Amino acid sequence: FFYRYWFALKYGCQAAFKQNSIRDASETDPPDYIQKKAVDAVTDINMLRVFKTFLETTPQLFVQIYILMEHGKNNSYQYAAIIMSFCGISISTVDYQISLRTSLPDKAEFHVLPKLVYLFYKLLTITSWILSISLITLLSVRSSVILLIFLWICGFTWVLKQHTTFCKSKKMEYLYRTVVGIILIFTFFNIKGRKTKVCISIYYATHTVVTLGILSVYMFWKPSIIKDIHFTIVSILTILSLVLGIIFLIVYYRHFHPTAYCRPQEYSDEVDGEAGQRVEIGRFQNFIMQ
Repeated sequence: FFYRYWFALKYGCQAAFKQNSIRDASETDPPDYIQKKAVDAVTDINMLRVFKTFLETTPQLFVQIYILMEHGKNNSYQYAAIIMSFCGISISTVDYQISLRTSLPDKAEFHVLPKLVYLFYKLLTITSWILSISLITLLSVRSSVILLIFLWICGFTWVLKQHTTFCKSKKMEYLYRTVVGIILIFTFFNIKGRKTKVCISIYYATHTVVTLGILSVYMFWKPSIIKDIHFTIVSILTILSLVLGIIFLIVYYRHFHPTAYCRPQEYSDEVDGEAGQRVEIGRFQNFIMQ
């Protein structure tokens, strides 16, 4: 983090004072080179914050909900802390999306309404999923661990198939893929900046099936617990947040998601390609490369 903050401050100050050249810049660099470097550094910081959130805050929130459901003690402070944690996790994903949009020139600007839609989509889907996992943990800790490991293996396998190249060394690359696999347990994470309509549809369809399966297991395995007021509230919140979250997801991807992932080249020669050929933006390939 300190390494990234240093680069963000360095390039940010240079951009603010309109210094048009830095040591590692070449004559062919565009005029806004320093500003782009500053934006890229901030984007990397927000990505690391997302990593920290899902590696630290999310597991703590999960354990906190499990303890609260297990003991059934009503404490307004605990409820407030849980709500704030859910909001913090969702806001971290929005911050990263804002920075990512800024760092990729061909992506549309993130206005207020898309931010709110994206925030509610993340907040509601993450809330539903963590509550679902808390329910299955309350039923069987072993089943919960097996489910989480299985989901991580699926996420990690998908990341491997994406052939990410974010790090210089293979060890760091596999560490990165491991972390992304953990994030994919809780929410969808676009690691390549490409169109993911099919992947995200499969992802949330799987979450929906698993959530309904967990509630069905309770109905057939422990029908007596259905009468419990806490279970009723959690079940309603789980289903309601899942449905609303998917609605916000559909609205976001239909009306606010940037579809321009490529840009046409204005000039090219016969070796590089024909004029007007579409090329992919390589911003993602620069992460953790400094």
